Amino acid sequence: MPAELDTFLASWTEDENAVKPLFLSLYSLLQGLGGVELEYKGRPGVSHSLRALYPGRKDRPLFVLVDIIDDAPEARWLSICFYADLVTDPEELGDVVPGGLAGEDARCFDVDAPEGMEPFLLERLKEAYGSVSKGL
Repeated sequence: MPAELDTFLASWTEDENAVKPLFLSLYSLLQGLGGVELEYKGRPGVSHSLRALYPGRKDRPLFVLVDIIDDAPEARWLSICFYADLVTDPEELGDVVPGGLAGEDARCFDVDAPEGMEPFLLERLKEAYGSVSKGL
């Protein structure tokens, strides 16, 4: 775990929206995926970003951005964004954001009420990882 992320997570005690357990679940899955590198960028008051990279993909190593939106620290929420062509959205829970991830179309899932979202989002992470690790 990047030390800065560890420090932030230890300080995250207020969680009105109950999104911290979902973030920890997503983070745990990402840590267990082979060949994945994780980067953290904290911008207190704006966001805390966990970026998952698959360096074997030289054309587009980033495959998911998990942002903890920090504009209201007591009621943080998550935004999980993938390149639109890496994941499906069978339940139409996400939004397509033109040019939303490094200038390419993204599919983003904003979560401020995580109940029931964990299995769906874990599946999207696995799907994106499968796409990048197979070179799609």
